[in-house]
Amino acid sequence: MIVLEWLFLPNVLCDAAEPWQLGSQDAATPMMQGIMDLHHDIFFFLILILVFVSRMLVRALWHFHYQTNPIPQRIVHGTTIEILRTIFPSIIPMFIAIPSFALLYSMDEVVVDPAITIKAIGHQWYRSYEYSDYNSSDEQSLTFDSYTIPEDDPELGQSRLLEVDNRVVVPAKTHLRIIVTPADVPHSWAVPSSGVKCDAVPGRSNQTSISVQREGVYYGQCSEIRGTNHASIVVEAVPRKDYGSRVSNQLIPQTSKGPTIALGPYLSKARAT
Repeated sequence: MIVLEWLFLPNVLCDAAEPWQLGSQDAATPMMQGIMDLHHDIFFFLILILVFVSRMLVRALWHFHYQTNPIPQRIVHGTTIEILRTIFPSIIPMFIAIPSFALLYSMDEVVVDPAITIKAIGHQWYRSYEYSDYNSSDEQSLTFDSYTIPEDDPELGQSRLLEVDNRVVVPAKTHLRIIVTPADVPHSWAVPSSGVKCDAVPGRSNQTSISVQREGVYYGQCSEIRGTNHASIVVEAVPRKDYGSRVSNQLIPQTSKGPTIALGPYLSKARAT
């Protein structure tokens, strides 16, 4: 009975690394879906090459074996075969390059007018985030710090060394711009389910765009291990109707000073996109 229940379980989306995982995490953005589709297309060509080369290798071992065939067949020399084995391998990279370039340029494209801009600042011992759209003055900013939960403190259901005390809350199905910068040494902001890996270089700000298509919690880690308790990144995508209340209840009380920030214009902009 247990086996039958396991076989007929609905597909559970993989948004974090799992033991003995072979494939990628499930796509949450069109960018990651394009990366996975390109991977599958290239893998198809690799299978064809593997079968063809394996067949040629087996035939060569058979025809040139000194016991089974003392007089080998002369099938490896000639102008025709030289032309064919030069042209066909050059055509295969062309089929791979066309969708690869299209995906590469789409990943580098940044949304001109995003609904929400989030600034991710890397520190050696933690991360801080700033919702820049809600700043009304230089003294008031909607910012919060995000620390990795220690290994001996996770609650039931939380992932070890992946969970943080303050998640990055974003609305689903909305164009987002992420500005990545470090406060000290090089860092990286990477979320595999979103297909995003943006390096944070001291002295400059890099940016990337994402559009999370479904609600969920997505885990990532810093690819530049430059300190302790700073590597975990957790992005929580919520419905647009719940985004305003989540930001108001969780993020605004953590601001250092200033009155309540009006979210109406930005929420209406998010709904429009």
